[in-house]
Amino acid sequence: MSTSTLAHSQALLTSAARPVIAGKVSRILGLGVEVAGLGGGRAWSALEPSMPVGALVAIGAEGIPAEVVAAEGGVLRCMPLAPLEGVAVGDEVQRVPGPALVPVGAGLIGRVLDGLGRPLDGKGPLGAHQLVPLEQAPPNPMSRRRIAEQLQLGIRSIDALASIGRGQRMGLFAGSGVGKSSLLSMVARGTEAAVNVIVLVGERGREVREFLEDDLGAEGLARSVVVVATSDEPAQMRLRAAFTGTRIAEDFRARGKDVLMMMDSLTRVAMAQREIGLSAGEPPATRGYPPSTFSLLARLLERAGTDAVGTITGIYTVLVDGDDHNEPVADAARSILDGHVVLDRGLAASGHYPPVDVLSSISRVAGRVITPAQAEAATSLRRVLAARRAAQDLLDVGAYQRGANPEVDAAVTHQAAIDGFLRQSLEQSVSLAVTWDHLQTLVRHWEGTS
Repeated sequence: MSTSTLAHSQALLTSAARPVIAGKVSRILGLGVEVAGLGGGRAWSALEPSMPVGALVAIGAEGIPAEVVAAEGGVLRCMPLAPLEGVAVGDEVQRVPGPALVPVGAGLIGRVLDGLGRPLDGKGPLGAHQLVPLEQAPPNPMSRRRIAEQLQLGIRSIDALASIGRGQRMGLFAGSGVGKSSLLSMVARGTEAAVNVIVLVGERGREVREFLEDDLGAEGLARSVVVVATSDEPAQMRLRAAFTGTRIAEDFRARGKDVLMMMDSLTRVAMAQREIGLSAGEPPATRGYPPSTFSLLARLLERAGTDAVGTITGIYTVLVDGDDHNEPVADAARSILDGHVVLDRGLAASGHYPPVDVLSSISRVAGRVITPAQAEAATSLRRVLAARRAAQDLLDVGAYQRGANPEVDAAVTHQAAIDGFLRQSLEQSVSLAVTWDHLQTLVRHWEGTS
């Protein structure tokens, strides 16, 4: 027997003789499972280190996956990644070796995946891909390239009045049923980014296929990776979907690509972390959200943006509770993101689509990615819109006297043209050049008559 064969045989025997380290389910409470016997806060065995937060375990004969979210006094608190039906106190729990892995690579484009990166679309195994650890540190702040170039979304009102740069992170703030998903589908089809990564967190199961087939369409899906975790899935799976989608986008960025990542919704990510934190024993704070929720949002959002070779432009929808734009998640997201687009329920109700409230929307990098002439035209339109809003009550009752304010006069005279610029059909996509030409022509009309 050769030396190499002998060494291989010895390694196999050693592995087979090694005891299987297993624990037991000691308690099932709420959404989580407590496990004893796998180590808690310190090394409990010379053979195995203690289980760190983020490690994976397999519960019961079915091997239900769960993630360690807390440890105390030799007891692990785990959150399942699948339903817990059939799990009982005393069931065996085995450690899953190695870190959590997710697939990345060009073979994922055009595919629909679950929160663990497994195919959901029935198209067979994934194409060319590799497995990488789920967790990755954000780029070093000093290695991030500055944002200096506008990214086309294909939507006139956003491209002109809340211009987004490559590598920017924007929030899309709206109440329920105002049109966030429809706007995301317009962006997915109209953007010039090389790859879209679309993450649907806590989505209704009925709406997933409708979004893919009706809103996104074959054209949008052909250059997208879609990660889905529906509302009925465990909180840990919904949270995992957000990080899986981000990790997939990071791999494309590392290959030098411009990636557009859209996450619907950041609020449901926060809600999932609230469920996990409260089940792990964290104290509730603002509106029931534990402190870990807000640190997790920062950790997730900071992973987008630029690096030395590529970009991730992030658009994160925020479901504002009761149309309250100052509720905790919206307030925290606004403080981290590089701007926000607000969708207005009143505009949607009046048939104004997309229902973008341009006066309430802002991009913190717009001044760096558009020219002075473009900025001047956008500011001129904003002034006219603001003047019309301020005088709306007078206009409604017929008390406004023409000539009192030139900007209100321009708003009234050119109202149809302004609304025509701000409105856009779901199927229409407009290039940046056409958008800016249209806006500057529109502004010249009232500046020439003022």
